Amino acid sequence: MDRPMTAGQLKEKSMFQDSDGSSAPAKTVCHNCSKLKIFLGALAFSFFAKGFSGSYMKSMSSQIERRFEISSSIVGIIDGSFEIGMCSLKADKFFSVTFTPKRNLYFVLALSPVDAGNLMVMVLVSYLGPRVHRPKIIAVGCLIMAVGAFLSVMPQFLMGRYNYERITVSVDNSTSVSACSPGAEGPPATDATETRSTVINAGCEKTTNSYLWLFVLVGNLLRGIGEAPIMPLGVSYIDDFSKEENSAFYIGLVRSSGMFGPTLGFLLGSFCASLWVDVGVVDIDAISINPKDIRWVGAWWLGLIICGAVNFIASLPFWFLPYSLPKEGENENLKIGHLSVQGDPCKIDPPAQPQLKFSEAAKDFFPALKKLFGNPVFAVFIFLTILQYNSLVGIITYETKFMEQQFNVSVAKAIFLIGVILLPVTILGMFLGGFLIKKFKLHITEMAKFACITFIVAYLLNLLYFTCSCEVLQVAGLTAPYSGMKHLSSSKHIYMASCNAECSCKVDQWDPVCGDNGITYMTACFAGCKSSSGTGRNMVFHNCSCVEGQGLGLGNSSAVLGQCQRESCTKAFPYFLALQTACAFILALGGTPTYMIMFRSVSPDLKSFAVGIETLGGRILGGLPAPIYFGALIDETCLKWGTKSCGGSGSCRVYDTKEFRNVYLGLIAGLRAGCCLLYIVLSALIMKRFKPDGKEMTDSKNAERSTSKEPDTANKREILPGSRTSEDSEETYM
Repeated sequence: MDRPMTAGQLKEKSMFQDSDGSSAPAKTVCHNCSKLKIFLGALAFSFFAKGFSGSYMKSMSSQIERRFEISSSIVGIIDGSFEIGMCSLKADKFFSVTFTPKRNLYFVLALSPVDAGNLMVMVLVSYLGPRVHRPKIIAVGCLIMAVGAFLSVMPQFLMGRYNYERITVSVDNSTSVSACSPGAEGPPATDATETRSTVINAGCEKTTNSYLWLFVLVGNLLRGIGEAPIMPLGVSYIDDFSKEENSAFYIGLVRSSGMFGPTLGFLLGSFCASLWVDVGVVDIDAISINPKDIRWVGAWWLGLIICGAVNFIASLPFWFLPYSLPKEGENENLKIGHLSVQGDPCKIDPPAQPQLKFSEAAKDFFPALKKLFGNPVFAVFIFLTILQYNSLVGIITYETKFMEQQFNVSVAKAIFLIGVILLPVTILGMFLGGFLIKKFKLHITEMAKFACITFIVAYLLNLLYFTCSCEVLQVAGLTAPYSGMKHLSSSKHIYMASCNAECSCKVDQWDPVCGDNGITYMTACFAGCKSSSGTGRNMVFHNCSCVEGQGLGLGNSSAVLGQCQRESCTKAFPYFLALQTACAFILALGGTPTYMIMFRSVSPDLKSFAVGIETLGGRILGGLPAPIYFGALIDETCLKWGTKSCGGSGSCRVYDTKEFRNVYLGLIAGLRAGCCLLYIVLSALIMKRFKPDGKEMTDSKNAERSTSKEPDTANKREILPGSRTSEDSEETYM
């Protein structure tokens, strides 16, 4: 009779034999090692995919605003929908420690009152993560992101072709076209009419088309939900099955790979913004506007198809990865209790997580929350985070619109410059900030001083933005008077004059022309133009009575399509770009030390909860409301709203650029002024709480609590607030 094998023999057999009994130790180790490398590559690509699609969506905000004829505040709601889906699950350091189920559930409880609809995703990521097939959950997340991108494209195929706002002109007996038709409203648009006639007829868009932007909102929401599991589950999987000394390197490598995504996303956005929205369907030569025109809409949908395809491809490798892997380099030390003898001998089940009732965690939730906010350093840090999120999200969302309106730069060029200059500089600043912490071994007081100084310097540079001014666009009747102007309208801004009184111009139209006098007119009709020559973009209007009234002779009274250029704005733009680049670099330089302050100022057993609260506050109180109120205040500076094909207000056609600049830069400066004050308060609190003790920094609040059992330990390492010196700590942290 065969004697039963001992535990050691069973362990040895399962480690060195395949299912058929053949010995293959090298094959098993190599096989599992390759799977970990495949997971690293797949996770790096998924990080790239989410950064790629996220930055592309940000770059297309102005194109979406024009395509759906919506206001900036509505665009802000669409942008904020991603934060609702993500909520607070984009915590970059969430799995820098090994958490217990109780603290994971603290994180869930902190979020559930905000977004109950997304609670299951949060529970999955924060609580059930170690118990489920993490690679497959990440695959599902990537698929949801792909579905969100494809759903956002749907309106392009439901709305039909884009018909930009154009004036109605009439053709007289000669070959010329008249914009000024005395006593006439202009003929309806037909095929026989000049190509610049407005489409207001039986083919008018249905009113339901006005709400198709909801597809984009829901798609953005799905992207946020799909992105939620990638970071925490992916990082925890690496941390569980890689060597301890390799874990940080692998995570840093994955995150660094993902940083290429935003740059390429902005480059794709620049390319798509330069293409006509109905590319391949409409004859581009028949379009009379160029990418600098406020009515130009780029092929916003084309990039979303590419983003959806990239997200779908990113999901594929995860379906073929195992539930778990042997610990890298520790195959010889595996415990028999973790082996699965039947089936695949290489499959290792992770240690069983202790079960914890929801009621037990809920009972300890508020005491933990009270303990966190009882820490004045953390409380000030949270308010600082909220203000920083508000300013950062406001800048990113409306940066391209600001460049376009202030410096007469096309949206495509603005997106390109952000992608190739501002983003790389920001990434460089983040890396350099982390390098300085490691190089000089900065402690919490030194990090606080460094972060405070860099932010104040960046704020002073930020104030110089106000010097990058240029003249306001001169629009007759809006920002510049007519010669001999008289009021013919009760509207606050729109005026008519004697030079165009007999033309019967429609005050709700916007198809600007630039007169020889350097004044922009809302339409050729408002310029009083009686004839024209040429077609499409080359059309020139002649005999413009309002241009003559500005001191030009009869032979010089012409106007061309488009707004007049502002030369001083073109000259000021390089100065603004250089200033913005310097400011972004300095802010990024102090960003890493600022984030590390939170980890150094809270108890180790509350770090995960602190990350959840910090990210929740920033995302919900910063990422969600900032684009909405920034957009609403920017809308208040609009001088001329567009008109939809079926009537109703569309997107803004022209802003008061001076007021726009004051509102946009003023909001940023105000928020950052509050940040400066909080940085000073934070530094003072840290300097008071952490006192120097030789070459190390010691928490003065907890130093007196240290026991006599550890006389040497207090001088060998930094004592963290609330840290435990005994060996019964529930966590191990990096």
